[in-house]
Amino acid sequence: MILTAISLAAAMSTAYSREQLDTIPVSLGEIVVTSLRIDRQIKNLPVSMVIVDSALYQKRSAFTMANVLEGEPGISRGGDGVWATNINVRGLGEDRLVILIDGNRVETATDLTASLSMVDVNDIEHVEVIKGAQSSLYGTGAMGGIVNIITKQGHFASKPYVSGNVISGFASVNRLFSNHASVSAGSQKWFLHLGGTYAKAGDLRTPDGILPNSRFNTSNISAKFGVKPLPNHLFKLQYQRNWSWDVGVPGGDAFPGPSRATYTDIGRHLLSASYRISHITDKLSALEIRYFTQYIVRDVALEPNTVTEALLPNGNVQRTTPEIFYPTGRHLTNGVQLLSTWDLSQRNVLIAGIDVWRRKLTTDREKHIRVDILNPAGDIIRTNQIERGETPIPGSSFGSAGLFFQNETRFLNDRLTMILGGRFDGIRIRNEQGVDVNYITINGERNDNPPTQRITFEAGTEYSLSWSANAGFLYKIFKDIDLSLNVARAFRAPSLEERFKYIDLGNFVRLGDPSLEPEKSYSADLGLRIWKSRFNLQAGLFVNRLNNMIVETPGEFIFRLTADSKPDTIPALINANVRKALLYGFDIKFAYNFSRNFVFFGSGAYVRGMALETEANLPLIPPLNGRAGLRYTYSGLGSVEFSIFGAATQNKIAEGEKETPGYYRLDAALNTKAFDLRFMKLQLFAGIDNITNNRYTNHLSTNRGDISVEPGRNFFIRLKLAF
Repeated sequence: MILTAISLAAAMSTAYSREQLDTIPVSLGEIVVTSLRIDRQIKNLPVSMVIVDSALYQKRSAFTMANVLEGEPGISRGGDGVWATNINVRGLGEDRLVILIDGNRVETATDLTASLSMVDVNDIEHVEVIKGAQSSLYGTGAMGGIVNIITKQGHFASKPYVSGNVISGFASVNRLFSNHASVSAGSQKWFLHLGGTYAKAGDLRTPDGILPNSRFNTSNISAKFGVKPLPNHLFKLQYQRNWSWDVGVPGGDAFPGPSRATYTDIGRHLLSASYRISHITDKLSALEIRYFTQYIVRDVALEPNTVTEALLPNGNVQRTTPEIFYPTGRHLTNGVQLLSTWDLSQRNVLIAGIDVWRRKLTTDREKHIRVDILNPAGDIIRTNQIERGETPIPGSSFGSAGLFFQNETRFLNDRLTMILGGRFDGIRIRNEQGVDVNYITINGERNDNPPTQRITFEAGTEYSLSWSANAGFLYKIFKDIDLSLNVARAFRAPSLEERFKYIDLGNFVRLGDPSLEPEKSYSADLGLRIWKSRFNLQAGLFVNRLNNMIVETPGEFIFRLTADSKPDTIPALINANVRKALLYGFDIKFAYNFSRNFVFFGSGAYVRGMALETEANLPLIPPLNGRAGLRYTYSGLGSVEFSIFGAATQNKIAEGEKETPGYYRLDAALNTKAFDLRFMKLQLFAGIDNITNNRYTNHLSTNRGDISVEPGRNFFIRLKLAF
């Protein structure tokens, strides 16, 4: 994939330009982050955090955002193919992470995940990942961490300007062609940024051959506008549209084999606006109001590729062939936030605010089924074409209103920093009545009240209250060495899918439970960090205990054919709060500039997850993994980098999982400096992934359907022209 680059100084409010940052051999922790609402350099915050900026996406193949994030310690990639990827942070997946785009919450289905794939990597300025429940600012879901995706914006300038770039790239492993263009303009009072991308990829090549149904097409457009109508006033408006089609999903737990699934259309619209007033009084330094609306659509075509036969009493055979299913989902989220910043003293800053958001979910599914009647000789004597209309999850909504605060205080001549945060949330869940079949059409005759119609969920409204809190401490032992400690209590309210899903698998159903309690976690994180000019290190130990963990348990579905009929039962797997779990481990990252032009870098991570009642292994836990490499930089030309990424055997597996062997992968990448051609600048990026064409399996993918082999050798190249 390909990325646009604009000035990091404008986008991240640092004193360094992009070219200056590229010449710094190791990170000094001076990048400013925004996810804690206090703009601070990362080295001055007591959090375990990963920052990945746009330069890294340009230097690597970067099919999706997850492909670059997986190189960071404690973050692992999973997914349902090349396009539909996700991440796992310290053993917890996306359903226990809060994902934000420019601070706006992304709420998607938990059984059709692809939220990270609906972000154009070309539009990313940087990604901030807080590992663990170290912030109470964002409410439900932040048990495993927060992923804040900051997209490219325009910037203000002392003089009027116009700038832009065009980037084209190619990747051999799936014949990916990608083209991106953007333009920015602005002055002291306003800015405008426009960007667009189109990419098309074929089926993926692996060491075992072509991976069928792994192609995709994707496009993105974005527009960002900012204006200063008055001194100390700032208004921002943005729109993003990311759309993909003909996206093959070669595996996945939502679409188990041997089915063939395709996202015929999957897209995301985001419209957001903010108004900020600064320097209001000596104490009230800023007041900001934000609004956003985000609409996500998923249209799927699913070919089950299964046939069943049953012997009829008269000796004939009934053959049932599910031909194609069309599941759809519509996710609409609206939210508003009021945020205030108070400078109570030179060493005390208070953030306080309120946010309200609501997610509305509507789903439906059409099943097209052919039923053939065969005589004893095997001849078809009658065929019935059946169309079955279903609502997998009844129309429902999830609303949250929260009060939050965060207080930063510095002591001992700024050697000790303490951040305390807390949040109180009120949640409302509302759902319509659910039935397992809306209509049945047989040979063109539709029946809207079929005799087998069953009530799955009664209409209802439920209210609940939850809270979270965190405390973080940073102690600077020396100027460039510090210790950090974080403790937190977080919660995750059950999703609409976990509450109301009804998936009929024939002989049993998978069923949600409207009365589920929120999951709760209690976590601690201890970190050591070194920020020397030629060597840096970030290392952390963590432990996370979860209560009321939601899992599927065997049970029975009690249903009624009509409101006044007698209840009946069928076997079911039902979501329930039955598990207590413990996760613990470590992650580490370092870089050493051992000579003027050479940097040796590395990272590693380990997590152990188990159920406390039975000491059984938790599912989807990444194995011990790490990365090491060598980078050479010559200021007159550019840089070249060789790295090895590896993972150990994962044999601590949950019931139903497969053991995966250890593996390694060799990668290489190079980039030139930006050559000045008078009217424009030219820069080249190229590299090889999996140089030795190793056959290996990602543990977080092999457990999700038919995917078992990762991409083979991949040559990539991209050319950037900037003016």
